[in-house]
Amino acid sequence: MQETIKELAAHCAAFRAPNSLRAISQILTTTAPFLILCAAMYLTIDVSYWITLALAVPTGGLVIRFFIIQHDCGHGSFFTSKTANDLTGRILSVLTITPYAYWRRAHALHHASSANLDRRGIGDISTLTVAEYTALPPLKRLGYRIYRNPLFLLLVGGPAYFLVLQRLPLTLRVPAKEMWTSVLTLDAAMVVVYGAAVYFIGWTDFLLMFAPVIAISSIAGVWMFYVQHQFEETHWEKSENWDRKTAAVLGSSYYVLPRVLQWFTGNIGLHHIHHLCSQIPNYRLQECLDSHPILPTINRLTFWQSLKTARLALWCEERKKLVAFSARHYVPVPVRVAA
Repeated sequence: MQETIKELAAHCAAFRAPNSLRAISQILTTTAPFLILCAAMYLTIDVSYWITLALAVPTGGLVIRFFIIQHDCGHGSFFTSKTANDLTGRILSVLTITPYAYWRRAHALHHASSANLDRRGIGDISTLTVAEYTALPPLKRLGYRIYRNPLFLLLVGGPAYFLVLQRLPLTLRVPAKEMWTSVLTLDAAMVVVYGAAVYFIGWTDFLLMFAPVIAISSIAGVWMFYVQHQFEETHWEKSENWDRKTAAVLGSSYYVLPRVLQWFTGNIGLHHIHHLCSQIPNYRLQECLDSHPILPTINRLTFWQSLKTARLALWCEERKKLVAFSARHYVPVPVRVAA
């Protein structure tokens, strides 16, 4: 397996080079429909709010696409120029409400620790092992069950993370000056930009337009990054046995989505490739996948299959897989001894 992973890594490395024309094209094909949809949402508020809500769905999808572009900029993979990457990432942070330098640092730590049992909780959904969960007192078990409930994660956790937690750099243990600057600068920019929007269109129309967009994009965004690592046959190892490339290939899914959803999500579903070589820009991930026969077969997860992962919540070290809270997964069955 190790030789196969090395061969896959060498294959993926050939797709690292960014293409500035494709990058600019992606920005234009995302920005133009976003502005058109925002205008359409504003014009339909007084006509039919149901139309406005319907338009919020693709608008939220475009915010996710902006986020993936910002994500690539953080990896230094979107443009050939570091200056262009950083400038684009910081501008887009106003739309994604995600502080660029702060998130870049947190995400780099995620890549450096993904699937490492001794370094959990950095840039991903916190996951306990079966032994850790069973050792908890009842109240903390209940807290973990609430936290891992998919409705809580998506409907509460996602919006709270983007709207509240990212307003202060509290999730990194030792926030550096750059982290504070990144967060507070974005907070100030949001006050200016969104304050101007409120001034021109009013609080009511602003909330009616952007509240559903933020809700849709944050919920979908959290789901995407959740399902990329939280699937039954994923991979976790202790530090002494952990290997970055092995963790990338075996611990990340290939989320097979319909083409339209793959477009909105910037190919991030090809997550095993992204973790194996994070320097590949999102617009080259598909060609990397298509040009190797093994890559499309690894950890394939369809949309319908992914819905079943919502029940998984604990890592079983004996079975080497994620399991649900159901006792049958990890409580030994008592053996009756004949008299």
